[in-house]
Amino acid sequence: MRFIFPLFLCLGLSAVAAPDDDKPAEAPKAEAKAAADKLPEAKVHEASVLIGGKTIPYKVTVAKIRLEQDDGKPRASIFHVSYERTGVADAASRPVLFAFNGGPGSSAVWLHLGALGPKRVALPGDGTQAPCPPARVIDNPLSILDVCDLVFIDPVSTGYSRVEKDNKPEDFHGLNEDIESVGDFIRRWVTEHGRWSAPKYLLGESYGGVRAAGLANHLQSRYGMSLNGVVMLSTLLDFSTLQTSPGNDLGYLVFLPSFTGVAHFHHKIRGDRDALVRECTDFAFGEYATALLKGNALDEKSRAALAVKLARFSGIDAAIWLTHDLRLDATFFRAELLRKEGKVIGRFDARVAWDTADQAAQAPDCDPSYELAYGTFATAMLDYLGRDLGYKEDRPYEVLTGKVNPWRWDANNAIVNVSGRLASAMRDNAYLRVLVMGGYTDLATPPEGVAYSLRHLLDMPLATRGNILTARFDGGHMFYLNPPDLAKARMELVKFITAGER
Repeated sequence: MRFIFPLFLCLGLSAVAAPDDDKPAEAPKAEAKAAADKLPEAKVHEASVLIGGKTIPYKVTVAKIRLEQDDGKPRASIFHVSYERTGVADAASRPVLFAFNGGPGSSAVWLHLGALGPKRVALPGDGTQAPCPPARVIDNPLSILDVCDLVFIDPVSTGYSRVEKDNKPEDFHGLNEDIESVGDFIRRWVTEHGRWSAPKYLLGESYGGVRAAGLANHLQSRYGMSLNGVVMLSTLLDFSTLQTSPGNDLGYLVFLPSFTGVAHFHHKIRGDRDALVRECTDFAFGEYATALLKGNALDEKSRAALAVKLARFSGIDAAIWLTHDLRLDATFFRAELLRKEGKVIGRFDARVAWDTADQAAQAPDCDPSYELAYGTFATAMLDYLGRDLGYKEDRPYEVLTGKVNPWRWDANNAIVNVSGRLASAMRDNAYLRVLVMGGYTDLATPPEGVAYSLRHLLDMPLATRGNILTARFDGGHMFYLNPPDLAKARMELVKFITAGER
């Protein structure tokens, strides 16, 4: 019996490898492997969108670019969606903007279908309510495709971007590793599309702003790719502006003006919002900062007077400020501001308020502003990719994943601060301009955080400081979900990009 199996095996081999067959026995396996290693076929679609009363024809490409090691071995495949305006006289010199979101661990779906692309998610009202499912996309007449081409990038492990065989995902999950891999993708895209002569822009939201600051310096120093502009949307440069700890009160100063903006929206304080926020900012970095620096040496009379002023700027009772040693973090503020109404407010957008199940909780049980957006954007993205653009994969599209954790911050036992990288890029490229965009009701990355960081670029030449522009919006982290803010964002971006054309 022990000879039956070898005999059967030999017969099987002779059947597939006849003497006159030109192909070796391993050919089918090799062909199967080659097919498995082949990137999915790019999908190209022609369409048009009406922007500013003009029909803008464009080509949308859904594809992957494979990053390679120096020896040619594949490292990772980066999924992206690019939009290129067609029918232009000189496509090679047309501005191109590379956009990505943050997390780390987020795909670019938010900027793609929320603000910049020729399609956007249909949301009701002012963007504080979720649409009735299923979500759908509609034309976006406020896209910026009329003035620049757009490339939406999903970093490794987000969207459909993945590492290649024999590589480890964690090799890409870090501050510097992420900057290097996204930079390599940008270099490859620019080369493959013949766009080295084009003005180039980066737009990063949230942690994407950290990535953009790092990329501005990396692209310039590694590849000689000088950028024309960097847009930092709802972001930060220095994590110490958000992370309070005993002896570090900076975060309390940074968040206070945002408390003012949020309290004004919910009618807890009255007056001119912009004037109140300016007054609060002066107070935060003046009298309030001085008081907190004294710690427990601050006398009771001064504490009481300060609590009254904090209540005026925040809508939170002075007694509560005193109970918390004049220090309230954003999490408690979200639970407290509308406690009497039985509601909690959002972190990403504090305009959003939902009923709470636990009115005594010291921290919200959810972020309503995230909950209303996540399912909406995930559904809309997959429907758009599959039904409109004809691109499908068996693996899930990772809208926002925790698979990138633990993230390597590469900070040598220090708090991450990429301000110096941005400053170096601006020092070495006198034409590099920066547009900082932030929302009044953002309790994730309050605008005063990045403003503080930029004020502390002390070695930046005075002339270079003039290359930094700012714009504020009514909404929160994703302020573009509010239609008036989306219109204003388009106006600011168009002005920023067209001003860079020389």
